[in-house]
Formats: sequence, structure tokens, C-alpha cells
Amino acid sequence: MQQNTSLLVIDDDVQVCELLTDIFEEHGYTVTTAQTGQQALALLQSTPHFSLIFLDLILPDVNGLVLLQRLKNLTSAPVIMLSGLDSESDIVVGLEMGADDYISKPFYPRVVVARAKVALRRHQPQSFSTSTISQGFRFHHWVLDTQNRKLYSPQKVDIELTQGEYTLLHALVSHAQKVLSREKLLELTHSESLEIFDRTIDVLIMRLRKKIEPNPKAPTYIQTIRGMGYLFAVAVERC
Repeated sequence: MQQNTSLLVIDDDVQVCELLTDIFEEHGYTVTTAQTGQQALALLQSTPHFSLIFLDLILPDVNGLVLLQRLKNLTSAPVIMLSGLDSESDIVVGLEMGADDYISKPFYPRVVVARAKVALRRHQPQSFSTSTISQGFRFHHWVLDTQNRKLYSPQKVDIELTQGEYTLLHALVSHAQKVLSREKLLELTHSESLEIFDRTIDVLIMRLRKKIEPNPKAPTYIQTIRGMGYLFAVAVERC
């Protein structure tokens, strides 16, 4: 774990704030908490350089999704939503609005730490060098570095991917030119540290298209096969 990494927890549940503080301070992080949206915004104005933000979707003074939009305008830090188990529609909207991940309550500390590490790693800038990529995939001059979980554009730019986006893209390119149903994609992307349900597949596909397709409205890489699922239609080579 990186030392001196600063996290912001926005949750009106004091016990959740204390639990996350204890979890991450044990791993060497600095944790700041806010119980309202206004407190969070004030903290961001005085301390804008948080590395990661946890955001509860239910706050006493502002809708969590509204606050998410304001946070994305104020900071480039990844945002992990905290949500109840029955708020699937809010989770989908949050992902569409740019949240990096979500964690359902109640949560397991080990899973929270794993998800935080992935989000932080994805937002660390990394220079591109073919000599440093020992395993991965290439397609149309794009490179998916599976060792470092990074995606590089044909211009050698590090393209930020959320954990869900990376996991779904990995599933698609590793089964290139095969039609994958939503059920199969759910199976391929499920892991202990990531929960993807049926409705998020379409959201993540939309977000991936915006990042890699020459024309997201007429996709050539990730094609929809009506009534069957999705097809990664271009040739893929292993690094």
C-alpha cells in the first residue's frame, strides 16, 4: 500500500466512517470523513488533493447522485459509491455519471481494500513502453496490458478504465470474434472483488465504446448482436 495516500469518506453513518477510517489507517492511509454533502464540498475546497473518495448515495442534505456530479467537476479522484442492496437503479445511474465503482452495504473490509487498491492503481499515470509489457493483448494498435491492468491507445496514451470497464474489456478481447451473451459476460467478469449485474453490462459497454471506438454511435470493435449479446469483432493478438 502506498503511504500518505489521502482518502475522503462521505457518509452520514458515523459507524461506517469509523470502520473505513480504521480499515485504511491500518494500511497507512490518511482518512478524512464528512457526514454531509456541504461538509464534503468544503473539504474539497480546502484540501482538493484527495486520492480516492467514498460516497454514500443517501445523505441528509443532498442527493448522492447530485453530489457525485459536483465531485466529478471538482476533482479527478476516483469515486467509489457506497449503496444499499436495493438501490440498483441508483448504481446504474451513478456508473453512467462517471463513478468508478460501487460497494454494497454491508461490506467486507478485505473487499473494500481490494477495490480501493484497484481504483487507485488505475489513476496512477504510467508511461507506455512496449518493452515493459510482458503480457496482454493488441488490437488495431491498442494495447491492453494485463499485468498492470492498463489500456494504451494507438497514440500511446494511458486510457483510464474503471475496474468494471477493465474486467469487461478483458473478457471481450480474450474471447474476440465470439458472441458472448450477457449471462456469459456476467460469468466471466464475476470475482470476489467485483460485482457486476445484468443492467451494468450495457452501461459498461457504452462507456467502453466512448473510450475506444472511432465512432461510438456506429461501433466497429464492440458490436451488438441482436438477441444474442456482444461481439468483439476485430482481430486480437496476444503480447
